[in-house]
Amino acid sequence: MSQVFSKSPEHCAKQGGLTIDKSYKKLFFAFSSFFSIVLAFIFLIWLTLHPAKPQFSLREADIYQLSLSGTHLLNSSIQFTMLSRNPNKKVGIYYDELQAFAAYKGQQITFDSFLPPFYHGHEESNLLTTSLQGIGLPVALSFGYEVEHDQTAGRIVLNLKVNGKLRWKVGTWVSGQYRFNVNCVSVMSFGPNAPTAPLSSNQAAQCSTAV
Repeated sequence: MSQVFSKSPEHCAKQGGLTIDKSYKKLFFAFSSFFSIVLAFIFLIWLTLHPAKPQFSLREADIYQLSLSGTHLLNSSIQFTMLSRNPNKKVGIYYDELQAFAAYKGQQITFDSFLPPFYHGHEESNLLTTSLQGIGLPVALSFGYEVEHDQTAGRIVLNLKVNGKLRWKVGTWVSGQYRFNVNCVSVMSFGPNAPTAPLSSNQAAQCSTAV
């Protein structure tokens, strides 16, 4: 006696669902493998080129005003010029955001000044000049005493800082954004016989850069 087996519609539907699930899994694994290969290729290029961080140096700094209004409100006017350089032979740099300010003994003494974005080609250098202002900027009550002490000592030290975001460019590939911080130290003569304005420093000084 022969036996006849029949499959119910529900059983066939389950088998069809399993086939579709397997197709999706294969497609997912194929895309994952391709994506992993692309990432590995980009990472190898990155390791091979290993871009060096940009270099900044201070060229000139001038203080036109640094005076207190009342006991702790500061009016300031400072201008500085720095040289930026991309030391990489095969990597370009996009500067998306640049904001500069001046600090004195850990206190910010100007408002932020925003510089226009620009692109740094291979081994290219650019001069950046900006004017910094502060009007009624709150400072510590000891600010006036510290400035007088520096005047007696014959010099004043300012930190001129630039913060922002950059992207690396290798061929047609462009990285995500990275934050960077530049700190330039300017030392100016500030004795009793120094001119009232502007106080100037024309000595080139290398700046520290963190990316």
